[in-house]
Amino acid sequence: MPLSQLTVHRHDRRTRALITLSGEIDLKSAPLVRASLERCLRDGIRTIDVDLTPVTFCDCSGLNAFLHAAQQTTVAGGTLRLHYPPTMLARILDLADCGFLLLGLPPGHLPPPLGDTPAAPLPAPPHRSVPLAPPVLSGDVR
Repeated sequence: MPLSQLTVHRHDRRTRALITLSGEIDLKSAPLVRASLERCLRDGIRTIDVDLTPVTFCDCSGLNAFLHAAQQTTVAGGTLRLHYPPTMLARILDLADCGFLLLGLPPGHLPPPLGDTPAAPLPAPPHRSVPLAPPVLSGDVR
């Protein structure tokens, strides 16, 4: 059985990090997601934005890793937000009614689907003062 392909890129700015995940998040790669997000907290990061634009697949093990990280981030006094979830993860978030925990959406609100043009970024919580660097998109066709 082939290994899951997942790449993690991290860009820090003071106590804020942009984590860009690329590839598949499943039972085999979810521990890497969890470890990467926990590392942010150990390094003093308290605002974590996760760009999921290049993620091609995410199952409930990925959701579990994100929920665990969100809980740990909240305990540490920070916030974790997912941006541009793939359709499958958006459906899981909707079914589990936990998008409000990870996306900053009201309960029962499904994020907009991805199309050829990425959706506008989610609004930042009022306490954020450092602008989030725009995600790097590859293969953007106009």
